[in-house]
Amino acid sequence: VYGVMVMEMSQGSDAQDFIRDDHLSGVTWHMPYSLGFQVSLTAFLMLELVLGFSSNLTVLVLYCSQSNLVDSVSNMVTVNLHVLDIAVCLLCVPLTLVVVLLPPGPNLALLCCFHEACVTFASIATAINILVISLDRYDISVRPANRLLTTRRAALLLTAVWITSVAVFFMPFLEVQWSAWRNRTLLCVGGQGYYTGLGMYYHLILQVPIFFVTVVVMLFTYSRILRALNIRIGSHMRKTTSPPAQSSAAPLIASEAGAATALPTTMGVQASVSAIIALRRAVRRHRDRRERQKRVFKMSLIIITTFLCCWAPLSVTNILILSIGPSDVLVSLRLWFLALAYGTTVSHPLLYAFTRQKLRRALRAKVKKRVVSLLQVDPSPGGTVIHNSWVETRKTSRQVRLEASEGTDRHLAEAL
Repeated sequence: VYGVMVMEMSQGSDAQDFIRDDHLSGVTWHMPYSLGFQVSLTAFLMLELVLGFSSNLTVLVLYCSQSNLVDSVSNMVTVNLHVLDIAVCLLCVPLTLVVVLLPPGPNLALLCCFHEACVTFASIATAINILVISLDRYDISVRPANRLLTTRRAALLLTAVWITSVAVFFMPFLEVQWSAWRNRTLLCVGGQGYYTGLGMYYHLILQVPIFFVTVVVMLFTYSRILRALNIRIGSHMRKTTSPPAQSSAAPLIASEAGAATALPTTMGVQASVSAIIALRRAVRRHRDRRERQKRVFKMSLIIITTFLCCWAPLSVTNILILSIGPSDVLVSLRLWFLALAYGTTVSHPLLYAFTRQKLRRALRAKVKKRVVSLLQVDPSPGGTVIHNSWVETRKTSRQVRLEASEGTDRHLAEAL
């Protein structure tokens, strides 16, 4: 009887302990985000995942299918950026979705640590790759004849970029091993509090200065690119406008000489026609260069603004977390800004790949070939062939003029 009473008392105490633990877990572990927050952020992340992965994969397929596309240092660094964007779409964005949707539990701390490692990798790797692209465009615009960034140096530089990006991935794990955190989460809502020690946020300290260094380098390089473009256009305009002035004065001299020496009238007419044609060509070249200058300025402004709009809010939030400490509001806001930063996976193909004429021509050729294969019918005795007028390659006078003036400013045109 005594043994039965002891067993009943032990079972009752175990049940009370389980209820007490369940009650305590209900107090400490709570639902991290509201339903509206989860639905809206999940939809935004899924849209970025689909668009970013498909666009970057399209760019890589075009680069791989056309061997003449990857023929320069600029294309090498651009391809490297698209490979990084695909890695971000396949690794970082799905893990952020899991953090947003997964209910709190005992494995939340490890999941948050892995998520912070992916965020650190995406932030630093993207900033360094944008920095390399800015330096490459500065090199090709300011020093087109004697480039510092050769193919061998570019390969070594990109290898160092990937080694650095993979190394910073392990920083949050090293911070966890160095500090006794006791199930506290690393910037995830829903855990048993946050670790407020500075030793757990060295990865944030590293992200902030790299972002500002990249912004400063971008402002410097693109300003020098615009300055080089202005000087090149101005000097070339002075060289091209002086011969038409002489040729325009040539008919007057020819007419006076013709009156004195009784030259045939047809020679004066031919000189006048040649002068008019040369003057029109000079005006067209001048207008084309002015339009190219406006396009380069507009693209430079869009590239810098896009990088600032996508990554500046996340960097400011990191500064606030480092200064006043983490909180549920800051961590939730940081997730939204992180989703905004993932938007660069969608904007990079538009800004760095599809702005290149070679890639656009390759994409247009692929689309035309696909449309032709769908529209054409095998000729048969009673069959017909469907012709589509827009599929045929046509060169307008505008395209001919651009191709004629492309040779003089080839390096600056390839820069942007």
